[in-house]
Amino acid sequence: MNQRNQRDQGTRRRPVRFATFNVLHGRPLPDGGPPLSPAANPAEGPLARAVLSLDADVLALQELDRLQERSGGVDQAAVAADAAGLKHWRYASAFHARSTADRGWILDPAEPGLRVYGPQDADLATDVSSHGIALLSRFPVRDWRARRLAPAPLGMPLRMAGRPGLTLVRDQPRAALAAVLEAPGGPFTAVAVHLSFVPGWNVAQLLAVRDWIADLPSPHVLLGDFNLIGALPRVVLNAPGKTRSPPSPRGWFDLARTPTYPAHRPVVQFDHVLANGVGVAAASGARTPATGISDHRPLVLELSL
Repeated sequence: MNQRNQRDQGTRRRPVRFATFNVLHGRPLPDGGPPLSPAANPAEGPLARAVLSLDADVLALQELDRLQERSGGVDQAAVAADAAGLKHWRYASAFHARSTADRGWILDPAEPGLRVYGPQDADLATDVSSHGIALLSRFPVRDWRARRLAPAPLGMPLRMAGRPGLTLVRDQPRAALAAVLEAPGGPFTAVAVHLSFVPGWNVAQLLAVRDWIADLPSPHVLLGDFNLIGALPRVVLNAPGKTRSPPSPRGWFDLARTPTYPAHRPVVQFDHVLANGVGVAAASGARTPATGISDHRPLVLELSL
């Protein structure tokens, strides 16, 4: 039992620890260089150690592999859930494809763009390869909801981990995954997202997610890699729309403003946790620890719910 569980044992309600982490398929990335080879034993490898160190109650993960050769052919969402001790989880495939070193993603035309996997699928090794996001929880889940986010029609030149200069990158489909959680303080909704890197397209995706979760129980906590910097996510979420979410006059606010990218020397914040339905003073303890994997740092904080 860790120190936080010992401290909180016997109390019915305590702050909930949230974390979001773009894990770059769990590969070590020393000082911004090329990713290292996958661990021989993924259950004890860098991804497992990283998520365990976060000690999160609710954990959103982006850029996860499922059955990809480059990451050891495992279900990384299942590996992360086992390592972190989070029994309630789902993985949403943004797309089904095989990653190759020379040709990039080779899409599987026979598979749907969005498919949701859970603990019952962790040992289904005959399935096709995919890439996506996951939402993991210590609390029971009343309801799950998933949504596909279409890719932008145009790519962009980007700086890629381990590659010099800029690389023209085509956008890929994205996913959003929502869960209504039964926490000791009452139900709330957590939403994991990974938005497009294309300016404007990611704004439209964020607005679509906001309206998509408007009917789910408040408070709402939105976590993920938004590919939007600074205060932009808050400004977008509080803009008028077809469905005003939330009804609270406080609206959405940032739970933490701190750089998360690049991991070896963070200067910008792409990774965010925003909420509505709670007071701004409810958040505390924000940190972005070094983990030894990915080109992003995780964002970890506590929220009184």
